[in-house]
Amino acid sequence: MKVLVTGAAGFIGAHIVSAMIAAGHDVATLDNLHPLAHHPLAHKGSHFLDVTVGDVRDPAAVARAVRGVDAVCHQAAMVGMGVDLADAPEYASCNDLGTAIVLAEMAKAGVGRLVLASSMVVYGEGRYECASHGAQRPPPRVRADLQAGRFDPPCPVCGRPLRPALVPEDAPLEPRSVYAATKLAQEHLAGAWACATAGTAVALRYHNVYGPGMPRDTPYSGVAAIFRSALERGEAPRVFEDGRQTRDFVHVSDVAHANVIALEVRSPGITAYNIASGEPHTVGEMATTLAEVTGGKQPVVTGQFRAGDVRHVVASPARAARELGFHAKVPFAEGIAAFATAPLRF
Repeated sequence: MKVLVTGAAGFIGAHIVSAMIAAGHDVATLDNLHPLAHHPLAHKGSHFLDVTVGDVRDPAAVARAVRGVDAVCHQAAMVGMGVDLADAPEYASCNDLGTAIVLAEMAKAGVGRLVLASSMVVYGEGRYECASHGAQRPPPRVRADLQAGRFDPPCPVCGRPLRPALVPEDAPLEPRSVYAATKLAQEHLAGAWACATAGTAVALRYHNVYGPGMPRDTPYSGVAAIFRSALERGEAPRVFEDGRQTRDFVHVSDVAHANVIALEVRSPGITAYNIASGEPHTVGEMATTLAEVTGGKQPVVTGQFRAGDVRHVVASPARAARELGFHAKVPFAEGIAAFATAPLRF
């Protein structure tokens, strides 16, 4: 199968390209080498020599890229929380306008298979249960509670603490940041494309991806890279809130494998899958593990918080296991130990 990978020079995209080639696919690439994701000289390195430079917001570039392909693996996007709302136009432009142009050019070229990089952020807060009132969906956290150190959302009925639970793909979708809103819009655009063309779209909702090649020291870096960069500078990792917020940290090699097997989905329409390890860990645990492996300073829990952050979001990987045969293979302890010394990108 000939597959176009957009965002092919990115952290996840580069791993997907390698995995696709290893699986025997013919891979075409497209990446705009956005300066917030790539060092200005990154494209000079051998890792990027075969990447076609072009922007998914450029219809002509996309039309050339999709010509003759059987499927598109769409990874190109602005990622992370950004800096502030001034980032909103760039997020919407890169993520949503770019996706709309990719889909429009796929339709013109008769390409009927899409694998889309989505994210767990589309859920907003994760799933919660109250001991007295069952499943509950808490409202967005309020600044006064966060400033007072009350980080866990209370039951909206009785006010007692809620217990986090695994989030299935059919959970309500409630993005709580600009980035999250653009990822959900990408899914909706892909669903509309699939309906109009009888195409097949697979939305892979990545959880917290980490591994070799993560970008370092930008406002768009993942938390694992931010912690590791601090340790390399001889500083203690700074952990927001109380460090007990839970996430699912999934290794990039597992994410790349999920993209390869998602190409085999044949059903028309759009189907979403959680791509996660199934092993919840706290952000504080991630920081502590990295510090121990590197012999660096222990994390400092700051109590700081960011608007739009959610407290707990850990999803069920059961559908991906059942329908795709996907099972994450890299255990947390093993993956973090390797990541502690793995090369990052500048």
